[in-house]
Amino acid sequence: MPARTRGDGPVGDDRQVIAIDADSPVPPFEQLRAQLARQIQDRTLAVGTRLPTIRQLAAELGLAVNTVARAYRELEEAGLIETRGRAGSFVTAAGGQGREQARRAAAEYAAVIASTGIDRDEAIRIIEAALANQ
Repeated sequence: MPARTRGDGPVGDDRQVIAIDADSPVPPFEQLRAQLARQIQDRTLAVGTRLPTIRQLAAELGLAVNTVARAYRELEEAGLIETRGRAGSFVTAAGGQGREQARRAAAEYAAVIASTGIDRDEAIRIIEAALANQ
């Protein structure tokens, strides 16, 4: 099955394409969450940008409402978006909390690597492989 896309992106800009690959082993909610997170972190989606409603985005991508709701919920838990009731969901600080979370995870990873005796180059290869799978 071909990828389902939203070519005009969350705010009507052709650079902001959301593509859900139905054949991917990555669940649709995670594909959506990762793509929106990337657009927020690289500032393609600016702070204050209003995202489409859950129902609107679900309809445009051919996804279940709960799938989009889960992606939005995880983005909110990561501090990348906030929901303001009926006003909608908006991009918050461009990954400020996400960056702090990444720093903490990196520190934990470094401690694990140190305790296992894996060398620095191998540790970096492991991270690069994990990032390539995102």
